[in-house]
Amino acid sequence: MKNLKLMAASLLAVAALAGCDNNDGVDFASYRVLHAVPDAPRVNVSLNGTVALSGVEYKEGTGFLQDVAGTYTVQVDALVPGGTATVIGPADVPLAARTQTSIIAIGKAGDGSIEPFIHARDISPVAAESARAEVVHGAPDAPPVDVYVTAPGADLAASARLGDTAISFKDSIGPVEVPAGTYQIRVTLEDQPGTVVFDSGDVALADNDDLLIVAVEATGAGTAPISLMLLSDAGVAELLSAETPANLRVVHDSPDTPAVDVVVNGDFANPLVPGIVYPEVIPAAGYATVPAATYDVVVTDSATQGLMPIMEQLTLAAGSETTVVAVDFLADVRLLLLEDDNRRLATAAKVRLVHGSPTAGPVDIYVTANGDIANVDANFEDVPFEADTGYVELAEGSYVVTVTGPDSKTPAFTPVPIDVIDSGVYTAIVRDAPLGGAPFSVITFDDF
Repeated sequence: MKNLKLMAASLLAVAALAGCDNNDGVDFASYRVLHAVPDAPRVNVSLNGTVALSGVEYKEGTGFLQDVAGTYTVQVDALVPGGTATVIGPADVPLAARTQTSIIAIGKAGDGSIEPFIHARDISPVAAESARAEVVHGAPDAPPVDVYVTAPGADLAASARLGDTAISFKDSIGPVEVPAGTYQIRVTLEDQPGTVVFDSGDVALADNDDLLIVAVEATGAGTAPISLMLLSDAGVAELLSAETPANLRVVHDSPDTPAVDVVVNGDFANPLVPGIVYPEVIPAAGYATVPAATYDVVVTDSATQGLMPIMEQLTLAAGSETTVVAVDFLADVRLLLLEDDNRRLATAAKVRLVHGSPTAGPVDIYVTANGDIANVDANFEDVPFEADTGYVELAEGSYVVTVTGPDSKTPAFTPVPIDVIDSGVYTAIVRDAPLGGAPFSVITFDDF
């Protein structure tokens, strides 16, 4: 997605001309794109048969881009195992002169309901010392909601919602102009001002802000069912509900390290994770939910709490999900942080393989249908200790994971058969035997 961001940035200089006549008398239109399909993979966006944006992730998009005004054939292709699948179009979309058009992919891949939501408006200035916003309900599984933009702390029972009625999926409100200042954006269930499902906390709306706010399904830590995507002339930013926490789990992958406690902020009497032993995962399923913050982390032996081989600071961002792995032998034990992505895809399984064996050395990893690696290249070559494959998208089915030394066809340990399904998320860490060395094995979690 770096290319997309660079493309958007390079075009910002001319985006101000969108909708105006250039020196040659050509009418230009401006458009922007947002991927708002929660269970869809990365997508390519094509205009008139040419890929304009590639590898766009969920909740990624652009600021306003510019092209000659006219009707364009828009096609969106999902990147699926083995190729692409068209999920939108080809569809004719008018990009009119002096108009700003937002093309938002909405719906769900799992039920085939993906469609383009086209939002077009004439270019007009924002009133002086004001901010302007429109709101789109783009979360397919969220019910009808009321949206409030108030002074911070205002009583919603005594406040007016935006618009005359609640908004349902694919509805919109606005545009609404408010004096520049600090506001609180809250979303409640329809006609239930006491049931807040999203609370922005204090948000500054600056003079001349011109926002399209799209409610999308939240996919990270926390209980808020939605987050808000703020589309401006310059790009896209995500606004999480206030007090969104972080998710954390711990893996003991240090083969000669005894049972340990994971202590945060000096609270040795109440370890966050007490007594974890090799090769345990805590929690065994899911995560521990903690406030988003920076923590002073000490890993100490459970028996005496006198040995403290790890003392580090750990920053957990709001909405993040992190697997903290204690790796290597006791003499060099340290934390390996894995950024988890548990968004489930209707089109594929997501499989991540991590090299967590301190004695295996670099390895090649094969993922095959039947375990026969004699005449195939490794999917991942020379993978070093502490590296991982990232999330690899696989078609639903049965596979065999074989790990060898570099340029070898001899398995380092018994190949591991796996069965994966679309929408599944899977992680496996290659590990040593207790105390170290062979026989090697794997630690599995998530949907394994």
